[in-house]
Amino acid sequence: MSEPIHDSAAAGRYLETLINFEQRPELMRERLSLAPIRALLDRLGNPDHGLSVIHVAGSKGKGSTCLFAEAALASAGRRTGVFTSPHIHRWTERFRLMGAEVEGDVLARAVNQLRPQLEWLRENDPANAPTFFDATTAAALLIFAEAGLDYAILEVGLGGRLDSTNAVSPRVTCITSIELEHTDKLGNTLAEIAAEKAGIIKPGTPCVMGRLPEEAEAVVHARAHELAAPLIRLGHDFESLTPSGLAVLGRHQLDNAAVALQAVAQLADPNVSEQAARLGIKVVTLPGRIEVVSEDPWIVVDGAHTDQSARMLAEVVRTRAADPGTLLLSVSRDKNLDAIFEALLPLFNHVVTTEADTHRSFSANELAAKIIALRPEADVHAIADPLEAAAFAREKTRPGDALVAAGSIYLAAAARERWSTDSRCKGQDSR
Repeated sequence: MSEPIHDSAAAGRYLETLINFEQRPELMRERLSLAPIRALLDRLGNPDHGLSVIHVAGSKGKGSTCLFAEAALASAGRRTGVFTSPHIHRWTERFRLMGAEVEGDVLARAVNQLRPQLEWLRENDPANAPTFFDATTAAALLIFAEAGLDYAILEVGLGGRLDSTNAVSPRVTCITSIELEHTDKLGNTLAEIAAEKAGIIKPGTPCVMGRLPEEAEAVVHARAHELAAPLIRLGHDFESLTPSGLAVLGRHQLDNAAVALQAVAQLADPNVSEQAARLGIKVVTLPGRIEVVSEDPWIVVDGAHTDQSARMLAEVVRTRAADPGTLLLSVSRDKNLDAIFEALLPLFNHVVTTEADTHRSFSANELAAKIIALRPEADVHAIADPLEAAAFAREKTRPGDALVAAGSIYLAAAARERWSTDSRCKGQDSR
């Protein structure tokens, strides 16, 4: 019999023995199915069955929307749980209870409950052997069921229709945004990607929709109509927020906060007033999402890796940075490199390229060569190790300069570790 797991580091090591689409996306097409997560939940006694769930999908903004919804509900005294992915520094970041990430022993206990059922399925029903994300989703549901929550908020990992989180029956669904992303897995058009996201819509269940391209909105609208699911649309049925009062940067976060507030309103909880919900979202901070870790020099960490997120980051940089500074950049091969370059490169005189995700990212040298081909005058340095690259970029930055890390959530983690002046951002994975 295997030794019990005692902390989150050991829990993470065990979970990583499972098929992991975050690290092996090429396996995704052939393995995506809800059958494994449903088989696993059945063997666990269906911990999801007692949960009131807000389920959030979207190309961008879904994690932020989850945290806004959490804060809105917590402000009214409701007990909340949040499951998001990926983590930046610690495994426990994926699992939140009452506004804070869980302790390591909580995750370890959940994985100890999971392990015999995972191994039984791998041995006796290999066609339904759960993946890494099936297991982490099930761990979240076990944690939430044990905690006696009022609401659980689940972020879709990828797509929606066949994502592990779609095994639940939610009270409200949200689709925050849709753009071309993960085209090798979700489809090559906005309509195809929208169909995957709209797969979370359930019969008769309200769906709150952010700003979508017309082609994508038509698909979501048709699916909601087919399932008699009320569709509540940003810009039609409710409006975005005004810039005052949020602690986070970026116009897009006003939309995300508005979607979250509307999702909370759809719960029709008499104990959650609009005033309390709005007060709650004002204090939300979003690690790794246009996160300012120093004001002078102005240092920002952002996991921006899509066309839209790069444009939103660029908008903030143009507003806040007086002079061109240094960009620390790592980009995965499945991203729209041209669009990211177009948005960000004109704003910086210095670029440091690196390899934050060795499984999928361009090499530092490849990325540097592509940048030099576009901007021969740019000062470009290639440093493969992301911590070394972050240290080098910081050394080049003087008071009054701007320094921005972008292109990858994995780079955001490395840059935060190197740059943050807040020791709370630098925890160890043995939490």
